[in-house]
Amino acid sequence: MCYTLGIDIGTYETKGVLVDEGGQVIAQARRAHKMLVPQPGWAEHDPEQDWWGDFCVVSQELLQQSGIDPIDILAVACSAIGPCMLPVDAQGNPLMNGVLYGVDARAEREVCELTERIGEEVILSRCGNALTSQSVGPKILWLKRNRTDLYQQTARILTSTSFLVYRLTGRYVIDHYTAANFSPLYDVSTQSWIEDLADDIVDLEKLPELLWSTDIAGYVSKSAAQGTGLAEGTPVTAGTIDAAAEAVSVGVNAPGDMMAMYGSTIFIILRTAQRVSDPRLWYAPWLFEGEHASMAGLATSGTLTHWFRDQFAKDLDSEEAFSLLALEAQDSPPGAKGLLLLPYFSGERTPIHDANAKGSFFGLNLTHTRGDMYRALIEGIAYGTRHVTDTFSEIGHPPHRLLAVGGGTKNAVWLQATSDICGLRQEVRKNTVGASYGDAFLAALAIGRVKRSDIEHWNPIAADICANADLRYDHNFQIFRDLYDATKAIMKRL
Repeated sequence: MCYTLGIDIGTYETKGVLVDEGGQVIAQARRAHKMLVPQPGWAEHDPEQDWWGDFCVVSQELLQQSGIDPIDILAVACSAIGPCMLPVDAQGNPLMNGVLYGVDARAEREVCELTERIGEEVILSRCGNALTSQSVGPKILWLKRNRTDLYQQTARILTSTSFLVYRLTGRYVIDHYTAANFSPLYDVSTQSWIEDLADDIVDLEKLPELLWSTDIAGYVSKSAAQGTGLAEGTPVTAGTIDAAAEAVSVGVNAPGDMMAMYGSTIFIILRTAQRVSDPRLWYAPWLFEGEHASMAGLATSGTLTHWFRDQFAKDLDSEEAFSLLALEAQDSPPGAKGLLLLPYFSGERTPIHDANAKGSFFGLNLTHTRGDMYRALIEGIAYGTRHVTDTFSEIGHPPHRLLAVGGGTKNAVWLQATSDICGLRQEVRKNTVGASYGDAFLAALAIGRVKRSDIEHWNPIAADICANADLRYDHNFQIFRDLYDATKAIMKRL
């Protein structure tokens, strides 16, 4: 029997799976870590401990659990949160913590300055995306300006997956899907690095080599084999961002397929027949040459449920807290008795792109319970999700099929509220492991052991979540929109 291995580094947890040729999960492992928030608006990981350290521990645990000979693992693929910004020295050693994706808004000044200097229309035309907190280019410029000593030592600028692949193979690479988030340094038409838009940001030789996600980047080195337990010489793919691997795991394949990833953030990927250009959304070449994807993401989602548990459910056992809170929310009626939440606890990404947006409960009164507040929190995330799906519909790209994945799919209240508020049916696959499972499939695809359509057999549909019409949700969604519009100027003053 032959196997493929997939490991994904998430915001709060690393997960890994070992999968056989038919998609059966042979072993699973996970390891928790923390998102570091050194000051408001910043978000970081320790790359040695949280990225490479987790990868080694999870890989070894998978091998120990399964008892298989590492030589029987035919290929390895990894994914990670992203896009991230990590400067490394000439030996590939990190010079600072990894700066995370759009939840980190430290480069707001650079975003505004570059947008004004280059022009929003030019950036959108050349790069496919407006500059936002998701863009890596402004964060590199922030590094150059604010950590001059570190920038002078920088040999390469990597994302999280690039760092992992380098540690595994000794080669600096990045997939096109991730690279499209390095605006204004990536041209979506030529699918290459560019410097004429902002040559003062970084020398292009500091950026990784561009590959497609299923290209073989290299082979497990002797030192990596010692750290991970994998066999020296095992093929390693170029990898990708976790959300893309999640989308693969649930069968996002044809134009009109949309994934909603219920993780630390809600992240949405829609496969499109052609390039979609809208400043409220993100664009990237899909994982396979000649294909396209449009993306959106909230800034805080699952992160909010963790925050609520830690602040308001200290009386509950941490292992059971989420299931007990879900039961309390189930006792609260749709609409949470008139209570609304704006889920902008770390600014907001799509579609408003406002780093100054603030979170709030609105409408509290003395009758509200913890269950009402938790339901309002879940519904607030769902209203933010509807704001995104409505935006796709407005530009003529409504989803034909919505596929749900991620840890949040275990929360039935959250799933149902999302379908009801968005007015969309959701499909949930049998296997909701997520990105690491998608990685294992991409590894098998890279070496020719499966076809893309085989994911339907690997991971069949297990449940349909149908939308229930409720006028309270339509009414409250309009209030949700109006509340932000009415308070965004005040938010900026706080």
